[in-house]
Amino acid sequence: MWPARRWRRGLQQVDAEHLTFRLKTPWSDGTTHLLLSPLELIEKLAALVPPRRLNLVRYHGILAPNARHRRQVVPAPPTPAVSAAPDAPAPSTHPHRYSWSALLARVFAVDVTVCPACGGRLRLIAALTDPALVRRYLSGVGLPSQPPPLMPPRPPPQTEWDFAA
Repeated sequence: MWPARRWRRGLQQVDAEHLTFRLKTPWSDGTTHLLLSPLELIEKLAALVPPRRLNLVRYHGILAPNARHRRQVVPAPPTPAVSAAPDAPAPSTHPHRYSWSALLARVFAVDVTVCPACGGRLRLIAALTDPALVRRYLSGVGLPSQPPPLMPPRPPPQTEWDFAA
């Protein structure tokens, strides 16, 4: 028989295959301890881990997201202020997803949408996905349309050392 090991919060090892967990307060049926295997204990603890990217506060009843009368209880979000000039741009909000050029500008402080020759704004004209069209475009602008040849494989690593005596 294994000696009983005691951990914090009433967890006690009975033997190699069983653990008992002492409850803080007895249940309505009088249960004061739970007899669990180590795998069952991990299963119960894993259920307590909150799901990723979800709010930890869950609202029920009238505060639930789809409650019928929620609009009568929860205040409406603030409306954006209207600018005096009709052609003024709307105040920018943080987009949910940034474009690739905006990410490059934020990370590397390089604006890839600026033309290096004239300084004007570059814009996307087309996205070529057909391999025949890609080859035709590359050969038309004077770039190689075939991938470079593969290098031969390296020899296997040397496992023994030849020392001259």
